[in-house]
Amino acid sequence: MLSQTTAATVGRMDEAAASIVAAAPLDPESRAWVDSLALPSGPRDPAVARLHSYLLRVARFELNRRAASGQASAGEVSDLATQAADDALMAILRKLPDYRGESRFTTWAAKFAILEASVKARRKAWQRAEVTLDADSWERFATTTAPFARLEQGQQLEAIGRGLQSALSPHQREILIAVTLDGVPIDVLAERLHSSRGAIYKTLHDARRTLRNHLTQGEER
Repeated sequence: MLSQTTAATVGRMDEAAASIVAAAPLDPESRAWVDSLALPSGPRDPAVARLHSYLLRVARFELNRRAASGQASAGEVSDLATQAADDALMAILRKLPDYRGESRFTTWAAKFAILEASVKARRKAWQRAEVTLDADSWERFATTTAPFARLEQGQQLEAIGRGLQSALSPHQREILIAVTLDGVPIDVLAERLHSSRGAIYKTLHDARRTLRNHLTQGEER
């Protein structure tokens, strides 16, 4: 069953859905899906409901398949599956004009549900884990790795370590290490820092650019 937020957003996509033109011939089932979902809100509601039901089954299967979902209760899995199906549905309706029939429509749609379920399962797993923004993680990594690497690689690690300390702000350093070294998901990091995905992405982008420029300048000297 669609949430009220999802249903309201679906209703605002009529104009975009009506502009769909498939570039490749579609199999009859896929054509039926596309034609039904391209209808104005109201006539297309049964197709939207069927698609949401299908996405919900795919998302639930993916969540049950993943080891991380074993840490969640049946109620939590059901809630995550509904969230994944809602978000997948919105993404599919937005991207419906991009569907070109390279695969069956249901196969194409299932990828959205699997992606959303994977993201939400990972986020759920991290909610139970402690996220430590430790700027010293790089030093431990470099100290452990360098002796077993070639001299050139060890020198590169040292140069990166110096760049982390001298070229980046403490906040940039924490974000870069948390995401690239500790593997903390962007969503989780934004939640823990009371920030937004956009702000974290910008900090990460700026940190990488600054570090890259620092290393390039070092090579030129």
